[in-house]
Amino acid sequence: MSSSDLQNGPVSDAESKRILRIVFFIVFLDMAGFSVIFPLFPSMLDYYIVREGTSGVFGAVVASLDSLRLWLGARPDQGHEIIFGGFLSALYALLQFICAPILGSLSDRIGRRPILLFSIAGIALSYGLWVFASTFAMLVASRLIGGLMSGNISAASAVIADITSDKNRSRGMAVLGFAIGVAFMFGPAIGGIASLFDPSEVWPSLEPYGINPYSAAAAASLLLAVANWIVVARGLPETLKPQTVSQRAPRPLNPFAMFAIKYPGVTRTNVTYFIFLLSFSGMMEFAITFLVKDRFHFHPGQIAVMFLFVGFVLAMAQGTYVRKRSGIIGPKRMSIHGLACIVPGLIIVGIAQSVWMLSIGLLLTTIGSAQVRPCMSALVSLYTPSNEQGRILGVFRSLEGLTRAISPVLACLLYWNLGAQNAYAIAALAVVTALGLAFTLPHPNYTT
Repeated sequence: MSSSDLQNGPVSDAESKRILRIVFFIVFLDMAGFSVIFPLFPSMLDYYIVREGTSGVFGAVVASLDSLRLWLGARPDQGHEIIFGGFLSALYALLQFICAPILGSLSDRIGRRPILLFSIAGIALSYGLWVFASTFAMLVASRLIGGLMSGNISAASAVIADITSDKNRSRGMAVLGFAIGVAFMFGPAIGGIASLFDPSEVWPSLEPYGINPYSAAAAASLLLAVANWIVVARGLPETLKPQTVSQRAPRPLNPFAMFAIKYPGVTRTNVTYFIFLLSFSGMMEFAITFLVKDRFHFHPGQIAVMFLFVGFVLAMAQGTYVRKRSGIIGPKRMSIHGLACIVPGLIIVGIAQSVWMLSIGLLLTTIGSAQVRPCMSALVSLYTPSNEQGRILGVFRSLEGLTRAISPVLACLLYWNLGAQNAYAIAALAVVTALGLAFTLPHPNYTT
């Protein structure tokens, strides 16, 4: 089926499956490249301290982060690398919060494919800068550009909305979640392996040009982004239909005005998802590192294995159970099931006194998250008219940026001041609130 045929007629099952496979690779390559940097934060902090010392912009940033860390209740020897990683993540996340809805809205006007090509090219540029980031300022610049270009996941979500029926929407969104889960298994592993090769030692003559110990990891992210651009350019047809473009709503000039959403169910779903993600992300992506180091004395390799286990469970749950059962159970009920699974999981993680007990808590929270993320995304899509899928899904995706900018600070504040049991209990109560809101969500009206 040609691109024009796809835009002017219904999408066949075979073509829909083909495009879903392409979307899987797009999201996988994007998130794998994004997560390459995750295991490098601690050593990157040490590298820039040795290279630039405590003077200048970097020194001021480190001093401010140390003051924040101590204010949050950390011991003098605790949390340096997490706060530093949270700072770099927040730079990206805040720009994602602003830009994802804008790029999503543009995809409603000019098409999904151009926005994907544009944003992936921008992300490749950010990785190219990272290759030469021997200074902290260059590293920050690369993160800022990456955040500005972070509209590809919302555009990919809109592609799924374009080609799936209402009943199959959750199943389609599960493909996206499956790709993210697999990517978070491979990306950090690629970063860890690539960091073993130091180009600045092998080719010291390139150091004046910015080549540094992390250039190989940056080059790996760059290659993944280039491959992603080629996948979109050569394989992805335009899925936005002309009649949808002709029905588009006027786009406000003020980007923050785009967060005023008038469709029933969308705002309540966003609030439910925000509460869930703020609690889950803070505890299971940031505070969990402190918990396993303090309570079980995990070293970095064991922490990497733990996240590998989480990524494997997430990918398997979304690739099998959620993909096959979401159309039968429905996105609202499956979201409720997932939130109900996360509550005891958080409590078990907080009180765990053995690795086996910790593993049970991780299993429950991961299986719950595997259901909530794609089904909430499907609900937002189902509540939204076809001419605004990109914008509204962009707002939904930007919530992840906002929570990842806030959750490290909030999680550290709770963990360092109240202890693990109380911090995880508070997170569980917050998820109970999200669960209560989920029961009040309107039932989507399916069409075939």
